[in-house]
Amino acid sequence: MTFRQFAFKNVWRNKRTYIAYFLSSMFTVMVFFTFGNFAFHPTFGEGSLNQNVLLGMTVAGGIIYVFSFFFILYSMSAFLQSRKKEFGLLMTLGASTKQVRLIVFLENILIGFFATVGGILLGLLFSKAILLIAENILIIDESLDFYFPIKAIVITLISFLLLFLFISFFVSFFLRTNKLVDLIKGDQQPKNEPKASVLLSIVAALLLISGYVAALIVKGIVVVSAMIPVIIVVTIGTYLLFTQLSVFLIRSVKRNKAIFWKKTNMLLLSDLSFRLKDNARTFFMVAMISTVAFSAIGSLYGFQSILMKDITDANPYSIEYVPNKEDSQEIIEDDMRRINATLVKENVTTEMESIRLSYFQPVKEEEKVLIVRASEFNNIARLIGENTVSPAENEAIVVEANAAVLGQETNAGEKLMEATIKLTNGDMITPKKVIESEAISELNGYYVVNDDSYDQLGKPENTYINVVWQAKAGQENQLITVGEKLNTEVPTKVFVPDYQLYEINKFYGPILFIGLFIGIVFFVAAGSFLYFRLFTDMNGEKQKFRSIAKIGLKEFELKKVVNRQISLLFFAPIVVAIIHGGVALTALSHLFNHNLLKESFYVLGSFACIQIIYFLVVRYFYMKQLKRAIF
Repeated sequence: MTFRQFAFKNVWRNKRTYIAYFLSSMFTVMVFFTFGNFAFHPTFGEGSLNQNVLLGMTVAGGIIYVFSFFFILYSMSAFLQSRKKEFGLLMTLGASTKQVRLIVFLENILIGFFATVGGILLGLLFSKAILLIAENILIIDESLDFYFPIKAIVITLISFLLLFLFISFFVSFFLRTNKLVDLIKGDQQPKNEPKASVLLSIVAALLLISGYVAALIVKGIVVVSAMIPVIIVVTIGTYLLFTQLSVFLIRSVKRNKAIFWKKTNMLLLSDLSFRLKDNARTFFMVAMISTVAFSAIGSLYGFQSILMKDITDANPYSIEYVPNKEDSQEIIEDDMRRINATLVKENVTTEMESIRLSYFQPVKEEEKVLIVRASEFNNIARLIGENTVSPAENEAIVVEANAAVLGQETNAGEKLMEATIKLTNGDMITPKKVIESEAISELNGYYVVNDDSYDQLGKPENTYINVVWQAKAGQENQLITVGEKLNTEVPTKVFVPDYQLYEINKFYGPILFIGLFIGIVFFVAAGSFLYFRLFTDMNGEKQKFRSIAKIGLKEFELKKVVNRQISLLFFAPIVVAIIHGGVALTALSHLFNHNLLKESFYVLGSFACIQIIYFLVVRYFYMKQLKRAIF
């Protein structure tokens, strides 16, 4: 048997151990290849996608490539650690350190080659489906037809073969063979019970609590100033949580005899502190990587939601025309003819209303205030389905922006209620009540008076003309076309919300797509780290439960113990990451004064569901191997 054959059989015999490493590496290659497939698509070469987006995709591919290096390096280190006994047996049979390193090198090259080829083939297999998804997310006018991406294949193949070659050299060169007796004993050497510092455990709790409190209480621009200190504090607190506080809590529970001696709790808790201590760095890394994925995707999704909500809430009309201050009546009429002609051409049915926005100087008011004629206010209020108003003679109604539009409680009406308006005939108008309305976008509030009183206001300080159109439901696509044309014909003076939302989705689509892929890669890597650590301890677990089974452990009791143990190990860092992510997204909502509860739920809930599915699959195979070794 040659060395190559021996290395191949080694990989094949340990396929259960290597399968997660292989699949994760293959998935990483597939994601990198997918980016290459997009970046070199012929449609993009024709300028259909913004060059900044292409640059972003290139940077994302670089991030994935760099992350892949550390991910694969860590994975190999975990596998080599679990194979100490195997290396010891090889050296007992006469293998030199050089030969052991050669075996490791050949194994890694073999896995790397098939992972690279498999990732490319998998990418090709699902490329059309992914292109269709991307076509909708990226909002591209042209179709992303299937093509054979020779350039992407060559770049992916060369990049990852070089990466696996470098890691193979690196790992085999720095491979520690230790003393032969230590290799033979492997992980069976006795360990002292892990101890935790009470002081450091308290510090961990204080750091996490203080970080959370600081992130949750700050608001507005202060969130940006507090971001770096909070990240540092929470990161240190998370590390101490897994290395000190978790061990301290488990030892405290073990001292409670009522809990420790109850049913199978002794089996669960007996070595849980050992496993938590051994896996502390892995848990810390998984928690922080998952937090980055949650926060990045949640922030991108949140930014998009905030922009879309601002446009939707602040602009209730299908089209709004605001002429420039210096525009003559002739220019205004010409612009309106263009708008109406475009609406007719695109078969958009609308109702049109105009309103004069005149600003006057009330008594005891330093700033000018908008005063609107009741008939004109009612005309535009009807367009958006709001109630009309009927102010009495010498009476004014204070209107302030809807609280939902601002995302907070408004207080503009309080100030306007204290002022009075003097008419040219000497009468005084007194404000009577405050209402909320979206009819006019005036954040400082304004007055609505009856038509007779309005005619007695005198000459206004400033007057502007606003014209609005309201289209029937189901004409969003036509309005997007109208907005695109008017943006060219009547620039800066026409606002079409549907077109603006389309542009935002078109801009944020690629960013979300890129962020989602990177987040998924990080999250899969985090889950793989847990899988590696779980199956690294498999041999020890088999021996432990085999011994316990001899004294009467039943199958359902085994399932109960293993389920609890795996759940704690698998979900502890993920739960911490979800809490971190939830706090981060809450801080983001405080920064922009928008409630991002729905967006946070979607992002964190989606990842939690993925993790649960991943856990169920891993648990199935883990339990299957344990039962095969015991019963």
